[in-house]
Amino acid sequence: MASDAARRRPTINDVADAAGVSRGTVSRVLNGGHWVSPDAHAAVTAAIKKTGYRINAAARSLATARAHSIAFLLTEPHHLLFEDPNFSILMRGAADALAEKDVSLVLIMASTPDEQRRAVEFIAAGSVDGVLLVSSHSGGQGFVSAINRLGLPAVACGIPLGFERKMGYVTADDEDGAREMVDYLKSSGRRRIAHIAGPQDTSGGRGRLAGYREALGDDFDESLVAYGDYGRPSGADGMRELLRTAPDLDAVFAANDRMAAAAIEVLKAEGRRVPEAVAVAGFDDSPAAIQSDPQLTTMRQPFDRISRAMVQMLLEEVNGGGYASITVPTELVIRESA
Repeated sequence: MASDAARRRPTINDVADAAGVSRGTVSRVLNGGHWVSPDAHAAVTAAIKKTGYRINAAARSLATARAHSIAFLLTEPHHLLFEDPNFSILMRGAADALAEKDVSLVLIMASTPDEQRRAVEFIAAGSVDGVLLVSSHSGGQGFVSAINRLGLPAVACGIPLGFERKMGYVTADDEDGAREMVDYLKSSGRRRIAHIAGPQDTSGGRGRLAGYREALGDDFDESLVAYGDYGRPSGADGMRELLRTAPDLDAVFAANDRMAAAAIEVLKAEGRRVPEAVAVAGFDDSPAAIQSDPQLTTMRQPFDRISRAMVQMLLEEVNGGGYASITVPTELVIRESA
């Protein structure tokens, strides 16, 4: 039978003895490694592996008054978590970045008033140390305001409309990306360039429409704009509307890849060849861009960089830093559709 000592769970004292350092040094390594020399840090890390020491999360939370978890707060309908790949990519990137810091990610769906009330109560109870706010609509400002009033660190994905000076955020350069896409279509000889815009209660929808409008300048024509909600059905409806209002169009720039892919299907059904008769371009460089036939020319959003920047900014806030904002550039990806 194994001895009691063999069965005993390793303690912080065991780690200190194995590393040849003080208990305080081990504690500092476990809580972020501040004021610890590289040699001592390496010795403690090796001792943790050797002894099999595991952090007692409950005790650590009591000692530091922290939950050691972060909320991924999604304000879109539940089905979009599975239908829109951007959300799952952002969530996976955030989870990976947090795991490197030994911090857990908690998914909270909050699209309805009841879900939002429960989310605020959960967050206010101290269940998380901060919030990654994903997909904020201007119509949901009451909910964002409630989160902001809690005083908990929060970082938004995209510009949080109405809270630009009250909350940190990381955003792609939507306006510049849209300008570059329209300029590319113009350089390829397209003259009647239509746009299926995203929802205008989001910063992305507004920014991409603004960039499209600016790139066209005096050639901007309201009849060449239809509005969608980023979903495939709205992209198909927008394409049909544009064919009615501007049958002479020779290019379509959609505000995301899913709407662009749906636009291609409508054009093919109407006998319009892509890209020979009508060039089609999207935005995001999501899996939908590769799955489309033909594959989509699009503007790439660096989702991995965005999610990691959000996590870094949020953890800095949790540790006492102020909020900030970052705008990351997009990248033109040319494929067969334009």
